[in-house]
Amino acid sequence: MPKNRLSLLPFLFLAALLFPLSLEAQQPYYSFPTNLTLCGEPVPLEDRKFWEMMDREFTQAVYDRAQVFLWLKRSSRFFPFIESQLKAKGMPDDLKYLMVAESAMRPVVFSNKGAAGHWQFMEKTGKRFNLRKNSQIDERLDLAKSTEAALSYLKLLYNLFGKWSLAMAAYNCGEERVKEEISQQGENDYYRLDLPQETERYIFRILTAKVLLSDPASYGYQLPDGYAYPPEEFDLVTFHLPHPVHLRDLARGCGSFYKELKELNVELQGYTLSAGTHQLKIPPGKSVKCEKNLKDWIKNSRGFPPPPPESLPPVEPPSQ
Repeated sequence: MPKNRLSLLPFLFLAALLFPLSLEAQQPYYSFPTNLTLCGEPVPLEDRKFWEMMDREFTQAVYDRAQVFLWLKRSSRFFPFIESQLKAKGMPDDLKYLMVAESAMRPVVFSNKGAAGHWQFMEKTGKRFNLRKNSQIDERLDLAKSTEAALSYLKLLYNLFGKWSLAMAAYNCGEERVKEEISQQGENDYYRLDLPQETERYIFRILTAKVLLSDPASYGYQLPDGYAYPPEEFDLVTFHLPHPVHLRDLARGCGSFYKELKELNVELQGYTLSAGTHQLKIPPGKSVKCEKNLKDWIKNSRGFPPPPPESLPPVEPPSQ
């Protein structure tokens, strides 16, 4: 590099320190409404302590642009189903934001404590709500089944505590812990209870997801057309296997392939399906073919026929 250019480096470095961003590049300051509710319950943001707790979660999230854009994209895929289930059960629509706080709507995610899936079920709690986990399947990763379990658990907790804020707190730290704290402290208001720090932040994380996802444009977020993730399309097939079958063969019989079948059914853990009754997602439009091949396989008690051989070019010997 020429000496005259090297002599400019200290000045350029100083300018970068003094003027890190032009005025045009600086981000605007965003704030949240102060009259917020969650599941119909008012949040006491007039209390400075709770305002600051909300401010912490909101500020961390609103400027994490990559994360919020991913929330927006995933919400188009998962919220319609969650909303329909909440409506059918007469439960508050705001509960869908609990899934954002739990997993950021990532289906295959495991915590360091062993919780799994969209709703972050521990294995013990999952079994309590009929979610199977063994060497071949982990239904905590199944969106439909884990959502049914999560809403059943939340409804049980609401019936137990009488408030959605306490139900969500118990979902986070366990109902026995919340019952013990209510008994020891003589309070049954989430905002007046001394709870684990993670649980005290939990409601404000859920609330932050609600604020940002219910009105993203007000905080500088707008997805271009075509960038939201659409809901997955699939056919559901139910069948009974008299013998175990390899997923490779099952996928082939459904006009698919192993990786595609596994991605549609992320709860599947092994390479085979055991004997018994199963329900699987398969690529749309393939159910008739799949059911026919399944019947033929069961009738003949043998695997699906191999695929037709592909025409491959001859392998030439390496040049000498």
